[in-house]
Amino acid sequence: MDSLSNMDPNWFWLSAGVLMAAAEIIAPGFFLMWLGVAAILTGVVAWVVPISVPAQVGLFAVLSIIAVYAARKWLVDNPIASDDPLLNDRGGRLAGEVVTVVEAIVNGRGRVKVGDSVWNARGADAAEGAKVRVTGSQGAELLVEGV
Repeated sequence: MDSLSNMDPNWFWLSAGVLMAAAEIIAPGFFLMWLGVAAILTGVVAWVVPISVPAQVGLFAVLSIIAVYAARKWLVDNPIASDDPLLNDRGGRLAGEVVTVVEAIVNGRGRVKVGDSVWNARGADAAEGAKVRVTGSQGAELLVEGV
């Protein structure tokens, strides 16, 4: 414990920055990386210019706000486009598929068979065994129309 209190504050900031960057790699959220950058910059400034520990904490706070704001602005201006925007939207992926009604659609509600599963469906009335086309989804319910 005594060796920790004798450690130069700049090494603390540099270590904290590296640890935050490592934490970002392990549990990505695209947030700790910017705090890590602020900590590393604080460590570099503390190394070059001897400033008090309270001033270092203030510098870290200011650099953290600037880094997070700059990263957020950059991400808004340059959004990350997905190669597969429907990756986690199973209902959206089913749009255009022709499926079989397994429980008659009456008063706009029924059930349809998709592959080996059965989904709730909403659309025009259809008899059991009829074929319908999926036009979209709303939550866990497929929107269908007659074929």
